[in-house]
Amino acid sequence: MDNKISFTEITACPVRYVLAINDTLNVLTGKWKLPIIGTLLYNKKRFGEIQQNIPRITPRMLSKELKELEINGIVKRTVYQTVPLSVEYELTESAKNLREVLDRMLQWGLQHRDAIIAK
Repeated sequence: MDNKISFTEITACPVRYVLAINDTLNVLTGKWKLPIIGTLLYNKKRFGEIQQNIPRITPRMLSKELKELEINGIVKRTVYQTVPLSVEYELTESAKNLREVLDRMLQWGLQHRDAIIAK
């Protein structure tokens, strides 16, 4: 017996719709999570590379956000037993599906900015 709920069922029920949106936001909310995900969309990176790609993020905040993303199954952390230790971060297969969502957010953001500037 399959307990999965379909997209159609969720969109037909306001309560399920809101709960699904809240679940998504609980994983992705925060100033830095989406920029981190965007940085990792194309390939794996080391901590310093991620930090270089995100202006004004502190090492402490980056570390905290990466840990939360790892706990939520968005980021995979791989430690290499080198001297010194080397660590790489990459998106999980599930998180790679966010690319379509981020692309749409980018399009909306650009259109919205143009509309606001045109006023």
